[in-house]
Amino acid sequence: MSKLSTEQTGNLVTDIVAGYRENPPENVLDSASIPNRETIIQIIFILRELLFPEYFGQRQLIYTTIEYHVGNLLIEIHEKLYEQIAYALHNRAHKTTVSIDGIIYTFLSKIAYLRKMIEMDVQAAFDGDPAAADKDEIIFSYPGVFAIFVYRVAHELQLLSVPLIPRIMTEYAHSVTGIDIHPGATIGKYFFIDHGTGVVIGETTTIGNNVKIYQGVTLGALSTRAVQNLRGVKRHPTIEDDVTIYSGTSILGGETVIGKSVVIGSNVFLTKSVPAGTKVSIKTPDLVFKGEDNQYMDLDI
Repeated sequence: MSKLSTEQTGNLVTDIVAGYRENPPENVLDSASIPNRETIIQIIFILRELLFPEYFGQRQLIYTTIEYHVGNLLIEIHEKLYEQIAYALHNRAHKTTVSIDGIIYTFLSKIAYLRKMIEMDVQAAFDGDPAAADKDEIIFSYPGVFAIFVYRVAHELQLLSVPLIPRIMTEYAHSVTGIDIHPGATIGKYFFIDHGTGVVIGETTTIGNNVKIYQGVTLGALSTRAVQNLRGVKRHPTIEDDVTIYSGTSILGGETVIGKSVVIGSNVFLTKSVPAGTKVSIKTPDLVFKGEDNQYMDLDI
């Protein structure tokens, strides 16, 4: 097998390092200050085990040892989170008046709350999908439930002003489920994403309780120039309680409000508000059928 000569290797190294110095990526020579994506993914799965030990991790637990197991998981999460938050704060030169220990304790104090919220999301999936055999199937296999779990964890860290890590978490979920939920979005209880592929929920989206959306739905922003001037501005829609949004629909704009109990059909494009109780759909397109003889056919449909 042929290989690079010492001279070839030296030339390549010189060229590549010169490129770093000419236009250096941020912190490229200070990797110790960058959060580790693989560690953050590990944290996601340790948190999943902490939230639902009956489904994940050492499932053969009995009540006499559950406290010991939970304590070990908390210690492991604290150790990994402390390191990664320290890196993230350093990487972003982020100032905080709260200690990292304080951030982590506040986050971990939400575990019982997060479990209840995700249990309601699982219930919403079971109630909303007749194909679901039971909740076990939903917890183990539904991509929408996994994406929502990761969002809810990341959102709590976002509320604590932890930089970078929440976005790494939700983008990991995006990569494995096809569901893109920004950790800055606000989502109420009993939320269900059916099928899920291609769903996009933007940073300033607000979603109420008991909302159900299908695959291919975008809750996005209106495209505009000078986008950096819109940082911190409400750019994404508000979806009120009890709304159902069917597949392929796009709802755009920060001033767009979808009222309570609205039902929006498939492939709708909305940039304006819809009053409560409304049903929105597009007209059925004209379908043309031709037979083998290239003659038009009336199928009476």
